[in-house]
Amino acid sequence: MMLIISIILEAAVMAIAILAARAGRPYMYGLAFTFGAYVLYDLARFLRLDVEGALLSGLFLLATVSALVAVWGLYQDRSH
Repeated sequence: MMLIISIILEAAVMAIAILAARAGRPYMYGLAFTFGAYVLYDLARFLRLDVEGALLSGLFLLATVSALVAVWGLYQDRSH
């Protein structure tokens, strides 16, 4: 049950980040991508798919980099 709630919350964060990006903050697509990766991973776990290995590591590395870019954009936006 907690996994389902987590997937729903992650999808909500992703959707809000997309809305923020479309409203003029394009760096928010980075957070959308990050939470999209979380949704995919948790959904695969929920469906009992094998999601371990190099592909998962690469996906999470990309998600971390995109989150870093998004947070840097937030910082830059705030400091101007």
